[in-house]
Amino acid sequence: MTRAIYVTGTDTGAGKSLAAATLLAALNAHGVRAVGMKPVASGCEHTPAGLRNADAELLIAHSAGAPAYADVNPYAFADPIAPHLAAADAGVAINPARIEAAFAALSANAQFLVVEGVGGWMAPFGPRLMQADIARGLQLPVILVVGLRLGCLNHALLTARAIRADGAELIGWIGSCVDAQMARREDNLATLRERLDAPCLGVLPYRAAAGPATLAAHLDAACDRLLG
Repeated sequence: MTRAIYVTGTDTGAGKSLAAATLLAALNAHGVRAVGMKPVASGCEHTPAGLRNADAELLIAHSAGAPAYADVNPYAFADPIAPHLAAADAGVAINPARIEAAFAALSANAQFLVVEGVGGWMAPFGPRLMQADIARGLQLPVILVVGLRLGCLNHALLTARAIRADGAELIGWIGSCVDAQMARREDNLATLRERLDAPCLGVLPYRAAAGPATLAAHLDAACDRLLG
């Protein structure tokens, strides 16, 4: 049976895509056939093969095998705006059943799926569709990526509360150093460890040029939690 996790963030730019790709690299390094998925992506480029999203392509680059782009990213929108607005502009209604079908197709060739959300947890997918509906529909526990910068304590604690209020299971969090000059970073991390009622699964350092394969060892604790 394929296991899976839903990766969300405290906000846009929290380092969620890097964390998801690094988690894929770490799982594959542990001998687990792991594949990434980004069900909905806005901010895609027009290519001869169709719309392509850089975050989805990063997940594919660190996935086992060669998953089909259409399965990894079933909903791709050109404009870099909130996904419910991009979908409305394109005349598209995001259908959870289509996402679930792509998830099932990827599961056929994977032992573990890392599903990356869009922006922060409360970013809507449609007039009545939220990310929580996708995570619950796929029955996925959640990992929260905390972008380590000024304001992260408020964002992290509110997001953790929202995840649980939406009926999803928060199984851990990953710190992502997105601000190289953040003051009192270690003190903020200590506060997060004390106040977030979920384990820290790793902290990704600020490495502007480092890729997921280089950073994978920082998520060994995440692999232990997910595979234990």
